[in-house]
Amino acid sequence: MVTAEDVRKIAKLADVGIDDSELSEFTTQCSGILEYFAVLDTLDQNKPFIRDRYNVLREDEVLPSLTQEESLRNAGQTEKGYFKAPRVM
Repeated sequence: MVTAEDVRKIAKLADVGIDDSELSEFTTQCSGILEYFAVLDTLDQNKPFIRDRYNVLREDEVLPSLTQEESLRNAGQTEKGYFKAPRVM
């Protein structure tokens, strides 16, 4: 369990100012985080991790699309069949 003094030391190392009114809340939160790590420590690390799903993506499928002329019809400016945009640099 994390103590208030531990939280003060961590806050000082991280250069984060913590008021005494916040100390109780941060102590509880830090203790909760460490409890999650304790749960992870109970997992068997020698057992390989197997996922039930390996490819959830759909197959690529060619569908009808706009022609180049249709795509450029509403463009502000074009050049040699491409959209023309202002220079950035």
